[in-house]
Amino acid sequence: MSRPDKAVPDAVIYGCSGTSLTGAEREFFAANNPLGLIVFARNIEAPAQLRSLIEEFSEIVATSQPLVLIDQEGGRVARLGPPHWRKTMPAEIFGDLYRRDKEKGLEAARINAVIQGAELADIGITVNCTPVADLSWPETHEIIGDRAFGGEFEAVSALCRSVCEGHLESGVLPVIKHIPGHGRATADSHLELPCVDASLADLHKTDFAPFRALSDMPIAMTAHIVYSAIDPVQPATLSSTVISEIIRRTLNFDGLLLSDDLGMKALEGGFTDRAEQALAAGCDVVLHCSGVLEEMRDVAAGAGPLKGLSLERLEKALSIGSQKNHVDRSALADALNRLMQG
Repeated sequence: MSRPDKAVPDAVIYGCSGTSLTGAEREFFAANNPLGLIVFARNIEAPAQLRSLIEEFSEIVATSQPLVLIDQEGGRVARLGPPHWRKTMPAEIFGDLYRRDKEKGLEAARINAVIQGAELADIGITVNCTPVADLSWPETHEIIGDRAFGGEFEAVSALCRSVCEGHLESGVLPVIKHIPGHGRATADSHLELPCVDASLADLHKTDFAPFRALSDMPIAMTAHIVYSAIDPVQPATLSSTVISEIIRRTLNFDGLLLSDDLGMKALEGGFTDRAEQALAAGCDVVLHCSGVLEEMRDVAAGAGPLKGLSLERLEKALSIGSQKNHVDRSALADALNRLMQG
């Protein structure tokens, strides 16, 4: 049954199961009016097909500006690639260049992000879940690995800002992740709940610093990690203490806050409870990626419509993302190649 307030999106973004929407998915999206769709490799065959999928979703939901998300970081976390899209580089490559030549590293990261954003905008994607602002430590789990720019917070902050600015130049919203910092985790939150035991003082000096420096960015994604010095029980995504005291107050982030995927095994309990807890803790929007319809129905039961400050944060992000410039991808690709080879 359709809700009477369908013009207001629900505070949730879903995945879907395949390269086009099933009848059941179309019915579900029409009835629940989610804020957006996130696409994965399973949803992608070719540019025309992906545009068609995005258009189909956008026509079904009543939201005037539905978000369409992707994880196109570069390297091993890239949903788009050859033969239809260019091969991309991981963040670590730009961090290495920055350590040799700061100016070249920053410019290469910005140009790469402009090209990336233009590629995404061309097929209707409006949000890219990048950059990774996590610091790389000797103990950092390989799930982050070369997705991080490096271990120096000044370099990571500067390179992440270049990526954000490059995406915004193309009219695509960046998402800084995984706030307040995933780098010290020694476990993969897709599979289990990591716990970081560093002192609050150390976290402030290091892992939190890039997120504080990027607090003006429009969107951030939480970490499914317990920070024992702040909340020894709940991961950041479900912790009102981490979100209110650290993310909102200490790091001064007032943009749209997305949960990481509710389907990750770091979280426990049913999907209705997960959605309710994340939103009650202070996330503005929850993310559910698997495309499993039974889970999506449970998430929908726990995710009401966007309202209050969350709706204001969305509107602010959309106003930032509407600024789009013409991009000469060929010229930029040549410039990027010269920087990377220099």
